[in-house]
Amino acid sequence: MYRRSEPEEQGLRLQTRYRRLRSGEGSLLDLVPTPEEEEAILPEVRGSEDRRASFRAVNSPPRPVAREPVQPTVGEWLTRFQLIGEIGIDDVILWLRDGMRWIVLAVVLCVAAALAYALTASPRYTVYTDIVVDPSNLNVVSDDVFTSNPQRDAQLLEVESKLRILTSRNVLARVIDKLQLTKDVEFVKPSPLDFLKNLLRSDQEEAADNHLAALRALTERVEARREERSFVVVMKVWSEEPEKAVVLSDAIVDAFETELFQSAAESAGRVAQNLNARLDELRRNVTEAEKKVEDFRRANGLQSTNGELVSNQLSSELNTQVLAAQQGFIQAETRYKQMSAAIANKQTASASVFESANMTSLRQQYNTLQQQIGSMRLIYGERHPRLVSARSERTTLEAAMDEEARRILERAKADFDREQSALDALRAKARAEKSNVFTDNEAQVQLRDLERDARAKAAIYETHLARAQQIAERQQIDATNVRVISRAMPPNSRTWPPRTFILLIAGGVAGLLIGVAAALSLGLWRYVRGARPIAG
Repeated sequence: MYRRSEPEEQGLRLQTRYRRLRSGEGSLLDLVPTPEEEEAILPEVRGSEDRRASFRAVNSPPRPVAREPVQPTVGEWLTRFQLIGEIGIDDVILWLRDGMRWIVLAVVLCVAAALAYALTASPRYTVYTDIVVDPSNLNVVSDDVFTSNPQRDAQLLEVESKLRILTSRNVLARVIDKLQLTKDVEFVKPSPLDFLKNLLRSDQEEAADNHLAALRALTERVEARREERSFVVVMKVWSEEPEKAVVLSDAIVDAFETELFQSAAESAGRVAQNLNARLDELRRNVTEAEKKVEDFRRANGLQSTNGELVSNQLSSELNTQVLAAQQGFIQAETRYKQMSAAIANKQTASASVFESANMTSLRQQYNTLQQQIGSMRLIYGERHPRLVSARSERTTLEAAMDEEARRILERAKADFDREQSALDALRAKARAEKSNVFTDNEAQVQLRDLERDARAKAAIYETHLARAQQIAERQQIDATNVRVISRAMPPNSRTWPPRTFILLIAGGVAGLLIGVAAALSLGLWRYVRGARPIAG
């Protein structure tokens, strides 16, 4: 194999120094040759170079002038790359020293770029707002339109949904319209071609383009995230001015609350609208059902008072009258029979059933005369004329009492006949009314069915009507449970770009790294290209 020619003694000396450097006993200065060693090595190195040149001149085939230089083969390239493992620290130091100008140039350019960026970059001032988004709305009404899910996963999903609403297009559009960001150069940056664009588009198209540009710019400036294991949402907003960042944050929070309220109101409004549309049909159903009830009542003659049919009431009253007439008939019959028996038994004078003023007077006279006759019988005897006269008078009184008893008996007979006629008439009327009651009861079965249908439809209609009115009032109530626990405060310093001093340091470090990488890469490339096969 071919080797580089050098003095054997000098090679041993350098190997010894290199081993001492690897073991940590020497330093990099031991590898630098002394002046005497350089003078001793120089003739040999020059001779070796002359020999390599003559060897290449003798062994290299003649090249035509017009041909391209011969490229190394794949085997030669692999051989060269295998020599990378023989690179030492002295080679690295040599490459860095040769590429010092590239390192300095890279550092200067990076520092200049960092300084230019620090002077021209737009500053960013970031503010933070903490918001508690409770998934459960305020319990304003007992039977609300929206129901809350007690499961934690569902609540977190609801908070995440509201978090998405916080940075949604609707909320940001409200902020743009409220703060008129379409006229702010920070959000709608003018371009040199705006004049030509305005000539080719209308005012509406220009406003739409500006609104879209402001929306894109605002979307890039807003970010929201939820804290772990909590319902707290942190919103980050940045702007080129600290006061404007605070204004943007407050406006986004207000627009977020308004969007939640409007969303709930629109949902409740849709429910109320559907209920109102249904109410018309329910009202017609109730009217038709009640009309059927009244028509059926009229067709069957079913009149009711206090929820009871008139026929039933009349039948009940007739039954009461029949009972009363029956009692009067029984009393009249009993009295008539007692009078008849008293007359038949010649007891008109003593029977108490005969009651009248004339009968009472006759009985008093009769009793008085009886006492007188008893006294006369004891005093005068049986044949005394006065006793005979008294007995004749007694006979006259008895005949008068009998006549009065018969007259009373005739009146009792008339009362008895009247009571019997009345009882018969009431019984006939009760029997006729009872048949009407049976007919009305059969008709009332269908009537109750119609009334139940009407009541059910009326109950549904009243429920829907009350619910529609309740939901209509619910639209005016903000039940969203969103609370700001930390409002945005003006920041003391910008968040981007960093301070100029830090940027310059970062630029210098980056330039140093880039320069060192460039110097090492260039040295390695030269080393690989200049390597030759080693002869064994």
